[in-house]
Amino acid sequence: MKIFLFLLISFFTLANVLAQSSPDTLRLWPEGAPGATGTEEKDMPSLIRYPASASMATGAAVVVCPGGGYNMLAMDHEGHQIAQWLNSFGVSAYILTYRLGKNGYKHPIPMNDGKRAIRTVRANAEEWGIDPNRIGVLGFSAGGHMASTLGTHLDSGGADAVDPIDLQSSRPDFMVLLYPVISFTEDYQHKGSRRSLLGEDADAELVASLSNERQVKADTPPTFLVHTTEDTGVPPENSIYFYLALREKNIPAELHVFEKGRHGLGMGSRYSAFSAWPELCEAWMLERGFLVPTP
Repeated sequence: MKIFLFLLISFFTLANVLAQSSPDTLRLWPEGAPGATGTEEKDMPSLIRYPASASMATGAAVVVCPGGGYNMLAMDHEGHQIAQWLNSFGVSAYILTYRLGKNGYKHPIPMNDGKRAIRTVRANAEEWGIDPNRIGVLGFSAGGHMASTLGTHLDSGGADAVDPIDLQSSRPDFMVLLYPVISFTEDYQHKGSRRSLLGEDADAELVASLSNERQVKADTPPTFLVHTTEDTGVPPENSIYFYLALREKNIPAELHVFEKGRHGLGMGSRYSAFSAWPELCEAWMLERGFLVPTP
């Protein structure tokens, strides 16, 4: 009998998750993206939409940027799983499929895809039941570089733009950065991401401008950072020095550096300390006022 009840509860839990997560795909530029060199999937940046269920929706939204060194997108453990987790506490999620360096798309094209994603969510806020002042960005690894770029190279939109989406601000209201690539200039940089995004012989000034610990400004949004000491792929100094730059500008920030764990863990594995980060992040979002239900 106990086994039957357990299976029944598990079935309804799964059904509830699936009901919350009914994604569809929205092209960021339906008529073709600026700078596109073709019309294949790799040339068409998009948002995979995971709206929060009406019964749980808080009005908050997050654009999710999977990692992959600007060469691929880790869509499962750094995309779909994250969107479903966000849905579980009432946050609508939008997974960004941005264009990649391996397909010839160098800076600023990936950044512009990210900006367009935030503008698109903000422009559709009323229709999608979202508070336009509670739109965050969450990124892993190179997706963390993308997210931190959006938080340090933001703009308020074009006042004379023809496209109404381009009228919107590209500033995220908060950032969640998981084992992010941050620096392109220091010894702890991730050279693969830098090479994919900027090429082999990028101008030193351009490299420095995308080393985001140097680009924190007064309007950079509040940030939640997670890393591990054992991460040799993207060392924890990336998060640490970004956190210190935020502190210097008096920007609210929270940093968790767990001892154990390789690079690219996503949500983390069972019984690992790293797997505590989702609960800590949800608590941080609640404390910062991002999860207050829309009246």
